[in-house]
Amino acid sequence: MNTTERIFQAVLFEVIALAIVVPATAYIAGYETDKMAIAGIALSIFAMLWNYLYNIVFDKLAGYNRVERGIAIRVIHAIAFEFGMILITLPALAWYLSITWLEAALLEAGFLVFILLYTFVFNWLYDRYQPYKNWISNEQYT
Repeated sequence: MNTTERIFQAVLFEVIALAIVVPATAYIAGYETDKMAIAGIALSIFAMLWNYLYNIVFDKLAGYNRVERGIAIRVIHAIAFEFGMILITLPALAWYLSITWLEAALLEAGFLVFILLYTFVFNWLYDRYQPYKNWISNEQYT
């Protein structure tokens, strides 16, 4: 996967996630939509940077044939990614939303359940259909 596709994949992942998470969190947990949107965008920017770097390292460790990765590798991929995210998002959410660390942990737990499933499904479907590849000619895709 080249740099341009990695950026495309990360942005697509985050845009879809935000479209689901922001309204759901505002509705279910009662947080203000505008605050959740700002928090979501800030965390998404961090997540895109983390996603880019994490997947470069993961590809080197797990191999570059993403289509043939089995379920165990995909589960490891999703869990390890989220542990890296939690290190930043938990204190950031507690600070920005002016909530306790326990409340932030509960909010993070809800995100974690969603994102673990979403990461697995998104990456599996992305690897199978590779939408970016369909938008450019095969000669340009290296």
